[in-house]
Amino acid sequence: MVDPIRDAGVCDTLYRFAQGIDLREWDTLRSVFADEITVDYTSYRGGEPTVMAADDWVAKAQRRFATMTATQHSMTNPRVAGIGDTAACRMYVEAHHVAVVDGREEHCRIGGEYRDELRLIEERWLITTLRLDVRWYQGNRDVLNLPVG
Repeated sequence: MVDPIRDAGVCDTLYRFAQGIDLREWDTLRSVFADEITVDYTSYRGGEPTVMAADDWVAKAQRRFATMTATQHSMTNPRVAGIGDTAACRMYVEAHHVAVVDGREEHCRIGGEYRDELRLIEERWLITTLRLDVRWYQGNRDVLNLPVG
């Protein structure tokens, strides 16, 4: 069932997620998560989904994105569904990553879909599950795997 108020709130949360990363606004990034989250980036990093404190994920993201000179996450075609205080959103993402690798500027683009779960907590939609399903890559994948400090 379409709920325009819910849908707008969910989309705003996910757009702030992208903004927090791209503008290196770590407080904005942290503000979109519940205190404990499930992170599933297994489609391109392997392993298993991980349950962790949102503070730890944001700190990890801060170290990861410090290796890059720029990023831009474009998120489109949101499809929101939910009941009560829970929602799920599927949204396309195209993420452009730029970094210096072996002295040269390199680029890597990822295309895929975020399949996130959110909960309404204190009148804010917060991400409880962050899942990225990568469908394609373009460019130098080393950009995504530079050593973090």
